[in-house]
Amino acid sequence: MPSDVESPLPSDRLIHAALGRFTGGLSPASLALAWTDWALHLAASPGKWQRLAEKAVRKSARLALYGGKLMAGGKPEPCIEPLPQDRRFRGEAWQRWPYNLIYQGFLLNQQWWHNVTTGIGGVSAHHEQVVEFVARQLLDMASPVNFIATNPEILDATVREGGWNLVRGAANCIDDIERMMAGRPAAGTEAFRPGEQVAVTPGRVVWRNRLIELIQYAPATPQVHPEPVLFVPAWIMKYYILDLSPHNSLVRYLVERGHTVFMISWHNPVERDRDLSMDDYLRLGVLAALDAIRAIVPGQRVNAVGYCLGGTLLAMAAAWLARRGDDRLRTMTLLAAQTDFTEPGELSLFIDESQLNLLEDSMWNDGYLDNRQMAGAFQLLRSNDLIWSLMVQQYLLGRRQKMTDLMAWNLDATRMPYRMHSEYLHRLFLDNDLAAGRYRIAGLPIALGDIRTPVFAVGTESDHVAPWRSAYKINMQLPGEVSFLLTSGGHNAGIISEPGHPGRHYRIGHRRAGSHYMDPETWYQVQQAQEGSWWPEWADWLRRHSGEPVAPPPMGAAGQGYPPLGPAPGTYVLER
Repeated sequence: MPSDVESPLPSDRLIHAALGRFTGGLSPASLALAWTDWALHLAASPGKWQRLAEKAVRKSARLALYGGKLMAGGKPEPCIEPLPQDRRFRGEAWQRWPYNLIYQGFLLNQQWWHNVTTGIGGVSAHHEQVVEFVARQLLDMASPVNFIATNPEILDATVREGGWNLVRGAANCIDDIERMMAGRPAAGTEAFRPGEQVAVTPGRVVWRNRLIELIQYAPATPQVHPEPVLFVPAWIMKYYILDLSPHNSLVRYLVERGHTVFMISWHNPVERDRDLSMDDYLRLGVLAALDAIRAIVPGQRVNAVGYCLGGTLLAMAAAWLARRGDDRLRTMTLLAAQTDFTEPGELSLFIDESQLNLLEDSMWNDGYLDNRQMAGAFQLLRSNDLIWSLMVQQYLLGRRQKMTDLMAWNLDATRMPYRMHSEYLHRLFLDNDLAAGRYRIAGLPIALGDIRTPVFAVGTESDHVAPWRSAYKINMQLPGEVSFLLTSGGHNAGIISEPGHPGRHYRIGHRRAGSHYMDPETWYQVQQAQEGSWWPEWADWLRRHSGEPVAPPPMGAAGQGYPPLGPAPGTYVLER
């Protein structure tokens, strides 16, 4: 909270918290400000009105001509093609009359509303994004896909099955409501329990404090590289996305290639953890893990890996260590992580002073951000795939989507303590203090430019959480060696891209220390796409920055205060 803002009274906080529960965490004031900005500027732009009217007439004429050709028995070219990521109308049934006319009319209407909500002079970029986003959500709700009468695939299934698809759909809906009210996990997730079907790479918990468990994985080779690898996962979700099923576990992949791997497993905060801060996540998390590793593997520097928010925290830790002259990090790998938040992706829709004020008061009431609220925000960003398409499949077609390990992990969210999340959103997302050199740890400013360790950064092409051009900014911030790799896929599936996974490709470029900056568009054109998984490329980079193999270190260091406490995956990953 800005220092010049009075602390709100408890009564105000309670009212705001109740409002946040009613609106799903969205600030009505933020939406109203965005709408007012847009509406006033649109009202003062008669030229824009005229242009919109002309577009409406042209689109109506195109649709009428298209419909006339269809009625005459022709097969005209569509008026408009869906966007590449829009898979709603790809089925053959949508090419039949009258459904082809219905979906073409919807897409033309959707395109027109995009023109209405964008391109108006004077509207702030944030407000334009919010208005366009809300309009898109409302249109997605009204999509012909979502209604029995206008969706030929549902009608065909209903006729073919005599309505049993709707009966199964109703049963699915009732089951989901019962699970939600009882606080039970979603259907199908019981097949992916940590320690049983996922997160099964052998290891031991060798350290535990109030915030983390540190897992040391057992060696799978007679000798290992002397430098250990430390994973710092995001604390917004459970760590085991990096140790999913045996065939797609990044942890197992490294262990089998002769690396000693450590993993931070974050505690799932509850009300008593409300005052945990960003400094605590650094001190009790990354730095505590590095202390433990130094005791278990003495005299060796660490190849550290940060994923998503964990990568941001790792970069902060690296800058802090560099300021203190501590050279414990041999290399740093950032997986879909941001260190500059000027282009934070679609999450910026939920980041402004009004939105954060409501969110803070909601968290103040509970002591944490509820995982369902965060999951709801991510679902809205991809509502076609994560809300409406699922509802059609499960409730109208009566088909349960087959659960996968990645989907089950995605549903296993964690909470975030009030103080930490407030600091994170204000100091990083809103104020961008880390990139600007204003971020302080223990009262001292840190600078990313102090980092001299070699860096391997990975971005994913369709990332809506950490857009790859935002992750690419690490090339502007660090003076040393940077290897940047861009892989196909999204924020999660792009990272979990094991060898043999079909349809994968990547681009990679290496920048030597002191060389000139290349902008992302030019970089993309220069680097040629290579087929396959990016994991071997990274493994080869790690090997080049590691020493010759030696005997594996012991599991833990009981004499140094780090005795094995129990088998992996530990207890924190099981907290709900």
